[in-house]
Amino acid sequence: MRVLTRAELELAERERLSPDATFASDSLGRRVPEEPDALRTCFQCDRDRILHSKSFRRLAHKTQVFLAPEGDHYRTRLIHTLEVSQVARSIARPLGLNEDLTEAIALGHDLGHTPFGHVGERALSHALARHRGEPEGAGRLFAHNDQGARIVDLLERNGRGLNLSREVVDGIRCHTGPRRAGTLEGRIVALADRIAYVCHDIDDAERAGMLRESDLPAESCERLGSSSSERIETMVHDVVSMSSRSGDILMSEGVWGAMMSLRAFLFERLYSRGDAKWEEPKAYAMLVDLFEYFVAHPDEVPAEYRLHDDPLDVQVADFVSGMTDRYAIRVYERLKIPRSWRRR
Repeated sequence: MRVLTRAELELAERERLSPDATFASDSLGRRVPEEPDALRTCFQCDRDRILHSKSFRRLAHKTQVFLAPEGDHYRTRLIHTLEVSQVARSIARPLGLNEDLTEAIALGHDLGHTPFGHVGERALSHALARHRGEPEGAGRLFAHNDQGARIVDLLERNGRGLNLSREVVDGIRCHTGPRRAGTLEGRIVALADRIAYVCHDIDDAERAGMLRESDLPAESCERLGSSSSERIETMVHDVVSMSSRSGDILMSEGVWGAMMSLRAFLFERLYSRGDAKWEEPKAYAMLVDLFEYFVAHPDEVPAEYRLHDDPLDVQVADFVSGMTDRYAIRVYERLKIPRSWRRR
């Protein structure tokens, strides 16, 4: 059996992919130069490094929308990540773009997320602002996309980082917010993230009895479909069709409007209030308390977060944001909840 070398895989990309694709052989390189792998392209190596990282494994125990749900079938941050990867690859493949790069960005896009979902992000932004004496609402001082880039550049592997290709780090940093990724593959992940969470959050809310299909905006369902699978298929096909004609990653105006109408509905009914949010104030207060405790006790911050010459509040934010939901609760209980007296 003949072995395909990295050089042959790179040549195959040239022959198979669209001229608009990001080719592994044209990568801008890594933060720290290293010898290329004999059998894998740089983007395949990046995918594998993310998959085997500690921060990726922790996603299994971080909230997507529902805090500590009682049920085996609600999405965690890890399941969301895998679904984003599937949607993104389904767009990249028919467009002839680099599926390996797309997959690596998708698998890494949420590595910087806090415990308890976006409420954790808001809690750390608040805690950092208060610690620095900045006015409330001064801007997001903690953003999971920037934190994800920080994790892969500096924090993983005991302070050495994963040393990923610059294209993958750019895609992780730019998957949300106003910044556009520098590659078409990165822009696919940014859109696939939105497609995935709009569809699967509806699915989870229906499973929880918080929504019914009939509650959803009728015009959006008429345009996109009456189930999660139909809606994903409609949006993926629309992105492929529009992008193939435009040279960029786009949705048609009608499908984009229908998706954004669903998203606005979810913010009103699910993300901002309702049964899924009852426990969020507790999670918010807990993470603020943990941040303040470790700022006051820096010697208790694990050594792996103190390897770089960063301000103390950044080291603490790194530590707290990396916690899983259950680990944050366990640490809080140990530090804040009285225990029965026993002989020491």
